[in-house]
Amino acid sequence: MSEADTLRLDKWLWHARFFKSRGLAAALVKSGRCRVDGTPVSKPSRTISAGVVLTFPKEDEVRVIRVVGLGVRRGPAPEAQALYEDLTPAREPKVNPLEHRVGGRPTKKDRRDMDILKGSR
Repeated sequence: MSEADTLRLDKWLWHARFFKSRGLAAALVKSGRCRVDGTPVSKPSRTISAGVVLTFPKEDEVRVIRVVGLGVRRGPAPEAQALYEDLTPAREPKVNPLEHRVGGRPTKKDRRDMDILKGSR
């Protein structure tokens, strides 16, 4: 495997637009919460190539990504999305029982429902 076939992990995460800066990507990898093919990694200089599977937390979910390409630069979003295949399982949307209300003050029934949800009653 030549040097042209590999890329630093932090640099790839930045190229693929998962993080706004390379420093943020490096900080995530240094924390040890990133995995390459199931193996925990703590060095941002870890080289990756096409075909590896990355697992890392992003916001409030765990992302599972298969690297398809390495990329030469941090280009526009469509170019970045071509670098990976998202294997993250689909999440069910959170259901808010009170979202049917458009606005205004809650009715007495709404307040009772909120008390039940909070466990006050």
